Amino acid sequence: MKNSLLKGLLVFLTMFFTGFAYSQTVTGVVSDSSGPLAGASVTVKGTSNSQQTDLEGKFTIKNVAADAVLVFSYIGLKTEEVKVAGKSTINTTLNEDQEVLKEVMVIGYGSVKKKDATGAIDQLNSKSMDNISATSPAELLRGKVAGVQVTSSSGEPGAAASIRIRGNSSIRSGNGPLIVVDGVPLDGGNVSSGGDDLLGRSSSRNPLNFVNQNDIESMTILKDASSTAIYGSRGANGVIVITTKKGKSKEPQLTYSTSTQFSKIGGDFNVMGAQEFVDNGGVDNGSRVYNWKDAVLQNGLTTSHDLSYSKSTDNSSTRVSFGANNTEGIVKNTGLDKYTASLYNSNDFFDGKLKIEARLTYAGLKDRATLVTNNAGFIGNVIGTALYWNPTNPIYDASPDGYYNPGYNSPVGAYGSDTYLNPVQLLDAYKDYTNTSKLLGSINTTVKLTSNLKYQFLFGVETSNSARKSQLLPTIQVQGAIFQATDPVTLEVKRGNAAILNESKFNKTFEHTLSYNKNFSENVIFDALVGYSYYVYNADGNTARGRGYDIEQVNLVDNIEGGLQNEYRTTSFRNRVELQSYYGRTNFTLYKKLLITATLRADGATKLGANNKYDYFPSVGLGYKVVENKEGILNSFKLRGSYGITGNQEFSPNSGLNKAQYSLNGNLATDTNRNLNLKWETTKSSGVGADFTLLKNKLSGSLDYFMRDTKNLISPVPPAGSQPGPPSPRFVNLPGNLINKGFEVSLNYKVIDTDNLTWDISGNASFLTNKMTKFAPFVLTGELNGQGLSNASAQVITNNQPIYSYYMYEWRGFDASGNSIYADAAGNDTDLGFAAKKLVGKQPLPKMNLGFSTNIAYKNFDASASFYGAFGHYLYNNTANAYFFKGAFLGGRNVPASVATSAQAQGDPNSPSTKYLEKGDFLRMGNLSFGYTFKGSFLDKAKIKSARLFVNGQNLFVITKYSGFDPEVDTDKSLNGVPSAGIDYLSYPRSKSYSVGLNLTF
Repeated sequence: MKNSLLKGLLVFLTMFFTGFAYSQTVTGVVSDSSGPLAGASVTVKGTSNSQQTDLEGKFTIKNVAADAVLVFSYIGLKTEEVKVAGKSTINTTLNEDQEVLKEVMVIGYGSVKKKDATGAIDQLNSKSMDNISATSPAELLRGKVAGVQVTSSSGEPGAAASIRIRGNSSIRSGNGPLIVVDGVPLDGGNVSSGGDDLLGRSSSRNPLNFVNQNDIESMTILKDASSTAIYGSRGANGVIVITTKKGKSKEPQLTYSTSTQFSKIGGDFNVMGAQEFVDNGGVDNGSRVYNWKDAVLQNGLTTSHDLSYSKSTDNSSTRVSFGANNTEGIVKNTGLDKYTASLYNSNDFFDGKLKIEARLTYAGLKDRATLVTNNAGFIGNVIGTALYWNPTNPIYDASPDGYYNPGYNSPVGAYGSDTYLNPVQLLDAYKDYTNTSKLLGSINTTVKLTSNLKYQFLFGVETSNSARKSQLLPTIQVQGAIFQATDPVTLEVKRGNAAILNESKFNKTFEHTLSYNKNFSENVIFDALVGYSYYVYNADGNTARGRGYDIEQVNLVDNIEGGLQNEYRTTSFRNRVELQSYYGRTNFTLYKKLLITATLRADGATKLGANNKYDYFPSVGLGYKVVENKEGILNSFKLRGSYGITGNQEFSPNSGLNKAQYSLNGNLATDTNRNLNLKWETTKSSGVGADFTLLKNKLSGSLDYFMRDTKNLISPVPPAGSQPGPPSPRFVNLPGNLINKGFEVSLNYKVIDTDNLTWDISGNASFLTNKMTKFAPFVLTGELNGQGLSNASAQVITNNQPIYSYYMYEWRGFDASGNSIYADAAGNDTDLGFAAKKLVGKQPLPKMNLGFSTNIAYKNFDASASFYGAFGHYLYNNTANAYFFKGAFLGGRNVPASVATSAQAQGDPNSPSTKYLEKGDFLRMGNLSFGYTFKGSFLDKAKIKSARLFVNGQNLFVITKYSGFDPEVDTDKSLNGVPSAGIDYLSYPRSKSYSVGLNLTF
């Protein structure tokens, strides 16, 4: 009995003290790079004993053994394991897990893990966008993604950007990708109208300007049919899916960032200074003070401020942000002011069975422009007049009032004052303002019908209202019908122009999707979705134009009818496009190795002919995980392939219908005739690729080969040369195919990955060829402008050639008399009278694009650099063709010294030729930044979780042989609606910039 009692007592004491040993309490604080982290999980490894950190990142966990291991985790951050080792206080900082951030990518109507994707997909997250000041998210893509080329039309703030994913897929319809913001497909059009046609057309603005880059969580680029066919008739040019930020932290978080950027011109045309001009035989008018840069350029300045607040609970998430960005361009009287606001709010109801998400993004844009136009003639625009102004001629005359000097005495009809404009007077006489309001809103409702079945309804609204007002004062004395008008009563010639252009858009999106996912076993995983979409795109606008004002009038746009009554014009328009779609997608994962994705979408649109309202766009993608999660040299290797058909609907509304419009006095004029059989442009895409990781997961990358075949190319045709003929003009599907082929490679290497030091290197390259086949027409494009260049063009689209191939005279040099020598049809030397325009075997689209970046961080210091370039293409220097020739110099205009001293004869015509065709190869340092993150008790006293100071440089240098301002240029030189590429004409110079900024988190 005693023995039993003694044994029982010993067992009790053992259990008591053992339990006491395991009843240790551990406290501490969990933080991330921004400070204390609320909602982080703290778990005793191997047990269910777990706690979450409070709003200050603090935790208290009981019953912890002295030799236990605590596991700290938070979504998007690296999980940390810390041995207790008898300690009662443990503080830890969790770092961002870039692999987790890259793992899940948002795609069309869902998301996919990178390792399970069968398509060619790339993603940029917000971390890779830090410290790059961009007026448009398009600029963030430069050099970052293989197969994606971004080219701004010029260096102007807010200028239109050309985005090409795997090259061009159309000759006349749009070639830009579909942009989807938070599930809402944008209509793809510009947010404002182009300027009035004064000294040439000015471009529309970038449609992505309204998005604040600090609100972007990620941008996913869908490149092949397996990933884009879910968007059917809109996926031929690729898709960019933009996802904006949500509230994450359970602790209220306030962030503020500010930066100031200083800019100056990055290139030069090197026209002569006054003394050099005289030394080379130029007309000397006595002054030596003129410098073209001082006349029209300035140092640019950009200030940015961004403020955001976020907070989350177990059932809700909220984020609010405000942004202000003010940019003064490097050309005087130009700039862009952008004010943005965004709201995200989500709430879960009924234990998470119902979730409602609301998003709202607003942007107010104010553009200031001057006459930097695309197709100015002999007279020039602001850049042209500044370049050709005689540098010995003062800007102001000698009168006490200092009036503008209109020019110097020249023979009338040569370079008289009516065709030789004072650049400063032109700057001061022209005003151009565009105010745009843009709103994008959506409500997304998700209902969990069962544990495997989910229904979503998305309603989205995209609206914009733009008003562009421009005026040219009557003090500018320019000859020509567009600049002057005659009073029918007094016969007095009057000048001055004013225009008001208003555009409004209201677009609606309705999306219904039903998704199902189920793991039938470890070897069979299945998910699928079906959906219905309905889109309505409405656009309307009106214009008012006046001409012929009294010389004293200065505020023309506010009294636009104050000119000549017979010169006052108004116009209006209204368009409506409807698109209805049915779609489905299935994904299978078999035996954890084989991946299958199949997609089908049916689209119908009002744009098309009555007999072809609908078409079908299927795709299939296959993937096979040859190696996964292995140790050693080869850690993972996945093969994938895809085939599919997508469409392109970026052409004029109602192109298949009869359209007519009333002109003056109610006369009805036919615009286009109907084509009942007009159908979609369609692109067949196929490709194979591989994703891999090597060297203990340090080296990762992908390889892709693809081919795209576009047919049913849509184009208008003029009336038949002889009648009777088919009704014209009308839109038709041309016979012929546009073939794109390419190869892409992306690599990332983690050189060092330790707690205190990280260093990674990334690079990508793409190689692309294109050619027209089975194509009978000979379509001219690439309009050229300037003296002697009326009705001239430089490019052609024709059979068995790359699109936009250069077509011009082949220049062979000068003869003994200084006249140009060209090649005749047989390739022999001849003069212009017997020369023949020909295909010269050169193209404007790069054959290779590459990007390179590196990031390094040591403790609180960080640095990054990025480069990008394009190679294998040629640019046409229309500026030099129009302004830089011997006759212009001897007639009194400024030119580069090499032109003034050339062997060219004064009367040698400056015809379009290979003389002005230059290699466009370049390599640019896009970005260089250095930063330091402050941490410590002095921040805690100020209630600041973190503070980061950074300096940044953009476009610090470019390596190129191109003689113009910049090789990265794409002036809109379309002809009869057919786009062009690679032509440079009096473009707004690109700038190099330096900035300093501060990021604060409270």
